[in-house]
Amino acid sequence: MSVNVACYVRVSTAEQNLDRQLQSTTDYATDDLGANLANVDTYRDKSTGTNTERGGYREMMDAVDGGDVDAVVVHEISRLARSLQDLERTVSRVTDTGTEIHFVRDGLSFGDGKEQPMHRLQMQMLGAFAEWQARVKQMNTREGIAARQQEDGYHHGPAPLGFEKDEGRLIEAEDYHDVVAALDMVQKDELSKRKAAQRLDCSRSTIGRALERTELYGI
Repeated sequence: MSVNVACYVRVSTAEQNLDRQLQSTTDYATDDLGANLANVDTYRDKSTGTNTERGGYREMMDAVDGGDVDAVVVHEISRLARSLQDLERTVSRVTDTGTEIHFVRDGLSFGDGKEQPMHRLQMQMLGAFAEWQARVKQMNTREGIAARQQEDGYHHGPAPLGFEKDEGRLIEAEDYHDVVAALDMVQKDELSKRKAAQRLDCSRSTIGRALERTELYGI
């Protein structure tokens, strides 16, 4: 009898690609857990992992609570949560229902009867590191905005790409997360400046200026 597996995948913005996580979790479900593809359901989110108010996450947890899932598979711990508290709460909630949870890249599994004492500590360390990364990124962005607001050019010139001005304060625009994703891809040579400019409807020089202010985008 094939097991029912819930694969959970998440990226931070709509521009990022889920393919690697989809391949990783599906392969694990079929090759390591022996699930048939017909018994594998994938839940997806394109949002921040700093809280659990995500549609795909909530839908998956409803299935787990309803007893419809034998195992949850996630590519890595940071995809499930970037808060140690949320991570531990989720793992306990899953395993309390008798469901296994597997983190492929981290090589950790819980609720399958094979857990070692060190595994829980490893999970906590990885979860704490993911939370630290998220907080550093948020802090760098806030500090970058604060520094930008002290510059004379800020008060008289246009707001940087992905930002707008609100009564003299620099705030994130609606497309901020799309801008961050595109700039991150340019930095990693996954996207050219020309294509990034086309995607964001701006000039290549605007992309260049934005890349000189990476502290504003936490990248």
